[in-house]
Amino acid sequence: MILPGLAPESGLAIMTPAPSQRRPADVGHGLLYAGFLVPVERRVHPLRILELIILAALAAVVLFQLYAVLGRRVGRGSEETPQPRTTPLEPQRLPAASPEMAAPGGGLAAMRARDPGFDVTSFLQGARQAYQLIVTAFATGDRALLKPLLSDEVMSGFESAIGRREAEGRSETVDFLQAPRADFEGVVVTGDLAKASVRFLAEFRSRSKGPEGEAVDDRRTAEIWTFQRNLKSRDPNWTLVHVDAAEA
Repeated sequence: MILPGLAPESGLAIMTPAPSQRRPADVGHGLLYAGFLVPVERRVHPLRILELIILAALAAVVLFQLYAVLGRRVGRGSEETPQPRTTPLEPQRLPAASPEMAAPGGGLAAMRARDPGFDVTSFLQGARQAYQLIVTAFATGDRALLKPLLSDEVMSGFESAIGRREAEGRSETVDFLQAPRADFEGVVVTGDLAKASVRFLAEFRSRSKGPEGEAVDDRRTAEIWTFQRNLKSRDPNWTLVHVDAAEA
């Protein structure tokens, strides 16, 4: 059967089914179109189907958002009750200890009472310079440089060591690999005498010459030097009165 208005040469034709394939009982519930019974309820325009799909997708997105915001709180009463916020306490910060505060005992107070201008930092700077000067002068055997820096007892011991070295035909020089470390150990005031102790940690290179030839030796030493000063004297300089070995 060719639909009216269509040319036979278009090739578009709708075949009418045989009478045995028709369903007359359904005619009252649909429209008979080109030999086919199309129920009214099932005749849905394709655009309408697309709109339904889009609406369903939008509804799914809205429901998902509502669940994300509200659904997690269902059945969790502990989360619904706001919990009080607690601000962690910051640890109490104490001021950094200065060299004066680190000095043990009450000797520093006594020293300040006798000499208000005494400053541990300045004292350590001078002690470090004196240490390097004394070690270098002892290595080269410079007695004139050592004498005003040492007490008579210490000078006597240094002179003996220098004399033995010279008798053996040996000479020595010392180069510090880096500035020595100086730590204030404390100060003690007895009468008019003040004794301050400093712990030195040093690394130096010793070059020696002797009958057997030359030698180079890298050393690391740790010693506690005690300096003394007469508080009644106008001379502000300290002299080395004692040397003790210490742990590195």
